[in-house]
Parts: sequence; structure tokens; C-alpha cells
Amino acid sequence: MEEYHVPVLLKESVDGLNIKPDGVYVDCTFGGGGHSREILSRLTTGKLIAFDQDSDAIERNKDTKNLILVHGNFRYMRNYLKYEGFEQVDGILADLGVSSHHFDEESRGFSFRFNANLDMRMNQQGNLTAEKVINDYEDEKLYSIFRQYGEVNNVGKLVKLILDARTGRRIKTIAQLKEAIESAIPKKMEHKYLAQVFQALRIEVNQEMEALKEMIMQCEHILVKGGRFSVITYHSLEDRLVKNYMKNGMFDGQPEKDLYGNIKVPFSAVNRKVIVPNTEELERNNRSRSAKLRIAEKI
Repeated sequence: MEEYHVPVLLKESVDGLNIKPDGVYVDCTFGGGGHSREILSRLTTGKLIAFDQDSDAIERNKDTKNLILVHGNFRYMRNYLKYEGFEQVDGILADLGVSSHHFDEESRGFSFRFNANLDMRMNQQGNLTAEKVINDYEDEKLYSIFRQYGEVNNVGKLVKLILDARTGRRIKTIAQLKEAIESAIPKKMEHKYLAQVFQALRIEVNQEMEALKEMIMQCEHILVKGGRFSVITYHSLEDRLVKNYMKNGMFDGQPEKDLYGNIKVPFSAVNRKVIVPNTEELERNNRSRSAKLRIAEKI
């Protein structure tokens, strides 16, 4: 089984699943296979069902023992599991970060370090690309994406520059986009600003927030009683959704109470305090700096 992605919070996230050697587990985000490899090392007769939208990852690891690889989005997890013959599972793990392989592969267009086509599709068969978002979305929708998904401060100026630049020609490459928005980028904050812009585009292209909500809601039905849900997030948008659902069974608002003031929620937190990487891991893997791990148990 090939690995090209350095997993974050590996031991903590897999330990949190409380794995049984004969259990059935799901890795929602196979990526480079690091977390899957660790789960498989703890199984004897058990099974791991892993999801990945990237056909390359599926092809490289399709013959691994005790592993069922699904080429698909985890938002359809329940249907895929039923197809494979599983109604419920003992644990679900999701490492929501983008694989370092995707950031390092120039042609995929995920990183502003390179000049490539504006792509950013995790599923290379998908129709929506970053180029289409930049060139075809109306101003209000662009404003909403960069504000909501990138938390960009000067979003009005950013959108205006994009609209002006695309009037004469399509913005097709990363270099063309960076040139178009250059005057909106704050001095000495170039890296952070571009990271926000590219995060917003990536989330929109891959419909990450919608997929995450759908996956989380399915966990309530797929997990057996006492089953564990282990999730690693990398930005506040993801973490807020995960934290709220684990606590209240809702993405926003407060759950209703019964006559006795009790609330019915699907999960109980295993780690009362969010788990973050230690100093050693931060030194080894800079990407882990924003990682947060939350673990919950199905009630």
C-alpha cells in the first residue's frame, strides 16, 4: 500500500476509534493512505472501507488486504456502504485536509506556489473547476464565496479586480489570477491572503461544506451504539460544523429540550478539550499547525 501523504494526528485520531480487531471501520478521506494503513494494522478479520474521489489513489491501493476502496465522495457514504453489504460500522474517521500530494502536484492547481491551470478538482471527472468559478460566476456569488469560505476582508476590491480582468479575456491560470488581484493583496501578507482566496475556490469547486454536512448527518445512523467518530479539521468553517453537531446534533442553533430540560443528542464527546498537534509534530509537519481533532461516541 503506497503512501505519499504525511498524516496529521495519526496516533491520536486512530486511537480515538477504539478499534476492535474484527470491527468494521470507515476512512472517509483516504488520501495518501496514512490513516488507513494505521487502522488496517490493528485489524485481523475486520474490514476498512475507504473513500477517495481521486482515481489515482484508488488504482495504487486496490489490492490491499482487508481494505475496500470506494471511488466516490463521502457525502454518499451510506449508499456505498449498503452496496458493499454494511448497514452499520464501528468507527468513522475523517481527515478533512487536502492531501499534501494534491498541493505538491503542480498540474492539479491547488497551490499558488506554481503556475498551472485553475483546476482544484479533487474528483477529476467533475465538471466544475476554479476557472469556471472565476470566469462564469456573477459578482454576488463570487462575493459570497470569498467572504464565507475564505473570510477575505477586502472582498469587494477582490471581486471587482476579477470582474475587470475577465472582461478582456478568460482567467485560465494561477499566474493570471495572481496578476489580476495583485493590487488587492496586502503587503507582507501575501501568503495568508492567497491561501484564503485559494481555500475559498477549492471549497466551492468541491462543494466541501455541503458534502461535510451530509456526511456528518449520516454518521448518526451508520455508527453502532458506542461507535466512534474521529474528525480532523483545518479551518474554522469545518471545525464549527463538526463541534456543533457533536455537541447538539445540529449545525447551528440550540436543540429543543423536553419537559424535564433534557436534550436528545446523537453523540457524546470523548475528548472534552480539542486535541491539537504537539511541538514535535509541528516541527515535523508545518501543515499540522491548524489541525484540530474531535472525537465523539454514538449514544
